[in-house]
Amino acid sequence: MTCIEARGLRKTFGPKVAVNGVDLLVEEGRIVGVIGPNGAGKTTTLNAILGLTPYEGHLRVLGRDPWRERDQLMRDVCFIADVAVLPRWIRVSQTLDYVAGVHPRFDRAKAEGFLGRTSIRPTHKVRELSKGMVAQLHLALVMAIDAKLMVLDEPTLGLDILYRKQFYDSLLNDYFDGNRTILVATHHVEEVEHVLTDLLFIRDGQIVFRAGMEELETRFREVTVNPEQLAAARALRPVYERQALGRSSLIFDGADPQKLAGFGEVRRPSISDLFVAMMSPNHGHA
Repeated sequence: MTCIEARGLRKTFGPKVAVNGVDLLVEEGRIVGVIGPNGAGKTTTLNAILGLTPYEGHLRVLGRDPWRERDQLMRDVCFIADVAVLPRWIRVSQTLDYVAGVHPRFDRAKAEGFLGRTSIRPTHKVRELSKGMVAQLHLALVMAIDAKLMVLDEPTLGLDILYRKQFYDSLLNDYFDGNRTILVATHHVEEVEHVLTDLLFIRDGQIVFRAGMEELETRFREVTVNPEQLAAARALRPVYERQALGRSSLIFDGADPQKLAGFGEVRRPSISDLFVAMMSPNHGHA
């Protein structure tokens, strides 16, 4: 079943075009990374999906129009923004009381179970918690909601690497069940690589690249080319070339791996390297 369907999605703020004709199809049970630099249109796209901003074009989320049917949609959606929105004076136990009161699908015992594995106590006030602990509290509250769609917008912003790793491990092990859908927007590409099923790169309000992770395994190769082979390697039309330690690394899309092996060391490019390649201004849409 389709979770999100967008055709020609567009959003402007005065003369600025934030989202420019996005087409998107996300099936249920996928973990989709929306990767892009700051200002690329990630947050605006997510806000349209969440019914937080009006838009032009066609958009359906879980079969609903998110702007007109937001009340009903929010029963099946949970969301973590890039900034902590919990009031600093509130106690942890009060946040549980509040979410239990406003969301019909919140499982308080599950949230308490998640928090029991942290150093966060019910009597703590938010202002007594570190940034990492606030993120853990957010995640515990949201993961305890039985939602069909989870939307994460830069959820680990400002956290150290240990908390960021714990965050995504918890997401994968404690929340994702193969049926729920997770949409995560970030510019920390390497941190989400191991949890994703699908990848979208967004630039200037447009999706410039999309692929399933299985497809990436077979499609792309990076070769550190021996200098005497560089001209022959370039003849195979790499999608990107960079210099590293005096040698050239070339990324190829769909090239014959056996041919590439003759040029030097072949490996699968990291998502970070692929991101840089696809974001380079002279690269076309894929």
